[in-house]
Amino acid sequence: MSSTVKASYENILVEAEETIAIIRLNRPKVYNALSHALITELTDALFALDKDEAIRVIILTGNERAFAAGADISEMSKESSVSILLKDQFATWDKIRQTKKPIIAAVSGFALGGGLELMMNCDIIIASENAKLGQPEINLGIIPGAGGTQRLTRVVGKYKAMEMILTGEMITAEEALELGLVNKVAPAETYLEEAKKMAKEIAKKSPIALQLAKDAILKTYETSLAEGLLHERKNFYMLFSTEDQKEGMSAFTEKRNPIFKGR
Repeated sequence: MSSTVKASYENILVEAEETIAIIRLNRPKVYNALSHALITELTDALFALDKDEAIRVIILTGNERAFAAGADISEMSKESSVSILLKDQFATWDKIRQTKKPIIAAVSGFALGGGLELMMNCDIIIASENAKLGQPEINLGIIPGAGGTQRLTRVVGKYKAMEMILTGEMITAEEALELGLVNKVAPAETYLEEAKKMAKEIAKKSPIALQLAKDAILKTYETSLAEGLLHERKNFYMLFSTEDQKEGMSAFTEKRNPIFKGR
């Protein structure tokens, strides 16, 4: 068992099942409100798991009542424009999207405000049928600050993003599925098992290919088509220098399952 999994945290729980790691947000009394301490622990755990060769896929989840119901308002209400600028808390959030390994969000209950923004930092999203998603910051006299206006608009389009952010109203898991905001909706009893099932299937693939595929897809949001195609091509070429590429193609021609080692 890796030292990351054995590490002690106050606001999250980390466990491993074979080649997947599960990070649970663990502030149940406040619906997993995203305090600065929680986000710091989360980014620390993600960084360590990204370096752990035994782990190939990461699942991020909360509990049945809440993935995360938003920022910790008891902390945020004390801030001023100057203090929050100097604290630069979103620099910590930026580390989440720098995680190279695939992250699957398993979402139940509330995913609101910062919780939805955290969910949208993940790569695949499995939602419980009881999930409620939204950006209600407008009700507090503020707007999303951890990427909500940008990521939500890219997924659901201008008009739906305007509706959700300007009204602050929540949508259901089924509505999120129709909008392309989640990959799959599962019963409340099995949503986490569905996430584990997908994670274990992905974990069978080449770790290097997984990382470069994720990298190429994320590049879509930052470049023109021509630049994105060039980036994809470089990643494609790079994989032909790996042992996993040789193993994958040999296994295909020999009609057997490949054994990828991340080399």
